[in-house]
Amino acid sequence: MKTWNKNSNLDKIIEDFTVGNDYLLDQRLVKYDCQASIAHAEMLHEINILKQDEKEKLIQKLNEIINLQENGEFNINKSEEDCHTAIENYLTRELGDTGKKIHTARSRNDQVLTALRLYYRDEIKNIKELIKSNIKSIADFIDKFGPIQLPGYTHTRKAMPSTISMWAGGLKDSMQDNLDHLTFYAKFIDQSPLGTAAGYGAPLKIKRDYTAGKLGFDRVQKNPVYCQNSRGKFESGLAHILGMVMYDLNKYASDLILFSMPGCQYFTLPDNFVTGSSIMPQKKNPDVLELLRAKYHVIISLENRINSMMANLITGYHRDFQLFKEAIFEIFDITTASLQINAKIFASLEVNEDNCQEALTEELYATEKAYKLVKQGMPFREAYHKISQEYQ
Repeated sequence: MKTWNKNSNLDKIIEDFTVGNDYLLDQRLVKYDCQASIAHAEMLHEINILKQDEKEKLIQKLNEIINLQENGEFNINKSEEDCHTAIENYLTRELGDTGKKIHTARSRNDQVLTALRLYYRDEIKNIKELIKSNIKSIADFIDKFGPIQLPGYTHTRKAMPSTISMWAGGLKDSMQDNLDHLTFYAKFIDQSPLGTAAGYGAPLKIKRDYTAGKLGFDRVQKNPVYCQNSRGKFESGLAHILGMVMYDLNKYASDLILFSMPGCQYFTLPDNFVTGSSIMPQKKNPDVLELLRAKYHVIISLENRINSMMANLITGYHRDFQLFKEAIFEIFDITTASLQINAKIFASLEVNEDNCQEALTEELYATEKAYKLVKQGMPFREAYHKISQEYQ
């Protein structure tokens, strides 16, 4: 049964269109909605809406739902639309009138906001750990190969000598910035929307600080209108930060595709990282790097979807917000998988020192020649022109 049901039969085609695939997506939010409902039940007891035994029964059943979901045994029917309705229906079936009390001073709007914030908190924590794992994998790679020289490039042409340490260190340093950026953003969104109902509060004196504390939020997001307006805004920020993580992986995947190709081959991927051709027996293709490179573009398309959908909406809730969910879930999934792959690549990547050395051709040292003349007292621009004559 739908929580908003008014004894009218919704057109089946309309129902299918409005529900979409939320009932499937929401499986990953079941635990978080139950956690928020436990805190909410404790608060309702504090303000004398729930009796002690009612609170205890609700908490017991909510923990039961969490266990069922973890074992793949909690179903969300399409007719229920989402996890919030499915959970309330379960509580009502099991506890009768006590189950019906759980929605007091709540709307599905602040329920989904709260569940998503809790989900984001865990996902951000997971991605931060993966970034740390990447930083360590890159640092180990530098420890192993760092002093080896190879050409540095500008304009996709040889420029000046570089080292493995300098090249890989560029990714390591950027990953540290990504980690710092994500840490800041995690604090920025660490605000509890629970208790703001549909965006205008509830005509009941509740304890929002109490539920925020129970759920481990840093603070309460006080303005109920802003709670609704922040949906989309917070997702957009997350999408952008994770997009920058993927941008780094895109760039280094491109490097490795180029620098591992025959005729260059500064790097070698292990045989169990490459794929073959259905027609050409000799091929060893860097599909994993090509897909890693391409995933960045998927992320920015999803970010653009969020940014586009949240524009031109007046303040307050809109059903458009439902469509943010799938995009941000996919962004988290892609970033998680990509960081796992990248750490594995750097843990297994080999450097071909002979090929690197052979590629250090004479023109790479032109700038160094010019500065030798500068050290002898020649003005830089004159030294520059003198050396450039050798490469006409």
